[in-house]
Amino acid sequence: MLGTFQQSSLRIEIEAPEGLIRDSLTRPDQLRQWLWPQQFPAGLPEQFDPGINFTSSIGPVKIQHQVDVVEPNCLRLLLSEGIDGFHEWYWGNGWVQSRLEGISLMPLNLAQTINLFRLREFLALKHPPQK
Repeated sequence: MLGTFQQSSLRIEIEAPEGLIRDSLTRPDQLRQWLWPQQFPAGLPEQFDPGINFTSSIGPVKIQHQVDVVEPNCLRLLLSEGIDGFHEWYWGNGWVQSRLEGISLMPLNLAQTINLFRLREFLALKHPPQK
């Protein structure tokens, strides 16, 4: 694999309950809505389970995913091709944390930061802040 080893851990506050955050991360139909421009294949199950394999793409870059762990507050994806490494997500009421490690030519920290803000915006539309 060509590229640079990169690692990044980011945590942000999100005004949303744990269940909405979980659904936004573990349900492919919801991932498609906020993880643009990343494209996901048709035919994915309603929810991720360990052992599911699929390929997504960001422009010409393909990323192979293997769902490794799905727990009530954790999702771990093993990555290959465009990124050789893993992506872990952890969440709870009002927060989400993303840990990404791998070798890639893409700037992973920048993409990770943008994606966390997109997730926050997506959840704000689904669960407007309480006043």
